[in-house]
Amino acid sequence: MSRACELTGKAVLYGNNVSHANNKSRRRYLPNLCNVTLMSDAMGQSYRLRVTAHALRTVEHRGGLDAFLAKASDNELSQRARLLKRQVAKKLAEAAA
Repeated sequence: MSRACELTGKAVLYGNNVSHANNKSRRRYLPNLCNVTLMSDAMGQSYRLRVTAHALRTVEHRGGLDAFLAKASDNELSQRARLLKRQVAKKLAEAAA
């Protein structure tokens, strides 16, 4: 399982540990990933996703999973999230028609 957010694409960053003596050794900055269950209002179903705490706050701010997916760009989303985005858009289009 990759260490990347399924909704924002935020992944591991690399840098240096720098000691007081200015010795440098490589280190990894890991994203704050959480396993969460998010409810889709359009689909009437819940989905388990692995997202960062920052993405979780953004989902809540935008008004839920459906609103977040509608506004998100496809290149940031995981393959599973892209599929979910298409399903939600199709369901909303059916409801509007």
